[in-house]
Amino acid sequence: GQDTRTLLLHAATAEFVEFGFGSTDTNRIARRANFAPQTFYRWYKDKLDIFIQVYQAWEDAEIEMMDAMLTERAPSPQIAEAFVQSYRSFLVFRRNLRQLACDTPEVRQAVADSRRRLIEQIKRWNPALRADEHIATLIIQMEGVCEALAEGEFEELGLDGSAAYEVLSRSIDQ
Repeated sequence: GQDTRTLLLHAATAEFVEFGFGSTDTNRIARRANFAPQTFYRWYKDKLDIFIQVYQAWEDAEIEMMDAMLTERAPSPQIAEAFVQSYRSFLVFRRNLRQLACDTPEVRQAVADSRRRLIEQIKRWNPALRADEHIATLIIQMEGVCEALAEGEFEELGLDGSAAYEVLSRSIDQ
């Protein structure tokens, strides 16, 4: 028994991952969750609101994954691969996120808020890291490397991406 809000969020996630922001509308999200279209607006302000909520849910899932892998003492190359796989599964969504962050103040703010939360989480994982700017640099570097690997940019250059995975693994080790 998931509540209506959660069902709509899951439906929106599937729509955004499959079709992207521009090709998704609130009626399709509601119908995918087996609700009448007007139900959507009882729980979310608009499509942008639920897009940001999907982003935050994805971020929470990433943190949970990292927590579990750190608890299991997974090696950093395994963690790196898990992150790249997560980025691959959200490829269309991440493309839209980058574009919307350029054009939409609310999304740009959501990305900044996400990174601030992640900085604080990284400090909990590694209390020796205290410099926010250093952590932010690692986060932005890791995002870029994950996205390049997920997008297949190294393969397009005739490369296997192993050096990128090494960089990502070293960042995780930090």
